[in-house]
Amino acid sequence: MRYYVVSDVHGFYTPLISSLEKSGFFQEKEPCKLIVCGDLLDRGLEAKKMQDFATELLKENKLIFIRGNHEDLFCDLVSFLEMDAGEIIRDIPSHHVHNGTWDTMLQLSAMNHFDAFVNTKRLLARIKNTSFWKKLLPFAMNYYETEKYIFVHGYIPYRLPLEAYDWRGATDEEWGRARWHNGMEIACERKVVLQDKKIVCGHYHTSYGHYKIDKRGSEFGRDAIFSPFYSEGIIALDGCTAFSGRVNCVVLEDN
Repeated sequence: MRYYVVSDVHGFYTPLISSLEKSGFFQEKEPCKLIVCGDLLDRGLEAKKMQDFATELLKENKLIFIRGNHEDLFCDLVSFLEMDAGEIIRDIPSHHVHNGTWDTMLQLSAMNHFDAFVNTKRLLARIKNTSFWKKLLPFAMNYYETEKYIFVHGYIPYRLPLEAYDWRGATDEEWGRARWHNGMEIACERKVVLQDKKIVCGHYHTSYGHYKIDKRGSEFGRDAIFSPFYSEGIIALDGCTAFSGRVNCVVLEDN
């Protein structure tokens, strides 16, 4: 099977499509799947297009969707709105604003800020009728495993010694924490790697690995490198699209 793998596309539909076109995804004649290693939405302005594209791939059995921390944030905001009494929202927690979750809800619900703020019930009804809520989120998984690779968002949950820990059987709470991990730091600086498989992840900008580990470029300067980061035990993909404008796509062959 050929896997086209991206991560942290964050609602930037146009850069994603451009990257997939350059990688040959739309010209593929053999069976293939797109793996999204989490954070499908938030920050970009094309949430509806991204949702519809992913939903169509899901219908065609061509999507593998890994749950990211921004999927968790979306569910957390829904829960907050459900608990907030009355029609009018008293306040939106600031982290849901600066992480882009609130704006994603406005895009998917086709409501403006004021209308959504004063009519919580209508906002929730519209959100819960989207394919992102009804189809994509229930389909999202903690990890996907092939013969050679483990696909996750931040990193696998871990305790040392790693060989004695059943990370596959970790609790949802442990997986939730792992979605915030910097996989490059864990794999390359703490030396926590699997012996038999490579972990493919996102969440943390790849310029960190190029700068901190490979000593190339800067983390966010003009010479920052946002291409995929490869090292022992890990492939990191988050190109920090909101900053760099690029979506990384790697093509992997595996069973």
